[in-house]
Amino acid sequence: METEQSKRTVISTSRSSPGGVEVLQRIMVLIFGLIQLVIGARIVLLLINARTANDLVSGILNVSQVFVGPFNGILQVDNLKNSGATFDLAAVLALVGWTVLELIVFWGLNIFNRDRPASIT
Repeated sequence: METEQSKRTVISTSRSSPGGVEVLQRIMVLIFGLIQLVIGARIVLLLINARTANDLVSGILNVSQVFVGPFNGILQVDNLKNSGATFDLAAVLALVGWTVLELIVFWGLNIFNRDRPASIT
């Protein structure tokens, strides 16, 4: 026979929503992901010699120029051209640069993350 004391139910609660640092990390992933996507699209569009008269192509090239601009002039040659197609070296350098900046931001955010040990991502 079981006694009254042996029939206890333990109710525990746990946090189901991400903490402040986790939310900030997710926002940063979105922002840096969009930047990298636009730069990647620029590289591909210039490689396939897309028509710059097209509004979509022109828009992507204009938006990506904001993120590629600081990397122009770092190398002796910013792009390589061959029969209309362009390999944008500055855009590749920008892609690497923005990715390194993303890693630095995440390392910095992990300093304030108390939920889990610091890691790269």
